[in-house]
Amino acid sequence: MNDPQSARDPIGEEARAGALDERLKAAREREDRRTQPNVGVEADANYRMGSRVLAELIGGIGGGAFIGWVIDQFAGTSPWGLLVVMALGIVATFRNIIRNSSRPPS
Repeated sequence: MNDPQSARDPIGEEARAGALDERLKAAREREDRRTQPNVGVEADANYRMGSRVLAELIGGIGGGAFIGWVIDQFAGTSPWGLLVVMALGIVATFRNIIRNSSRPPS
């Protein structure tokens, strides 16, 4: 039962453990490269730009509609005040969006 080969088995296990350590180290390096924090910097800038465009759309169109409605209530020009001021709000909104999109990202 005790043969000289069984005395060498720990050396074989040591080599396998060393190979496993190398594979684990390589896997950790790949995972670190994949999850680097600088990947999210560009995504954050895009997210901020998208939020800004959405705020411009809602604010410009909604604000123009509200101001036009208030003008209609006081002047009695329904629905022309609403339509004219909302159209001006839409024009201003798209002008701002185009101007902001032509700037280099900050």
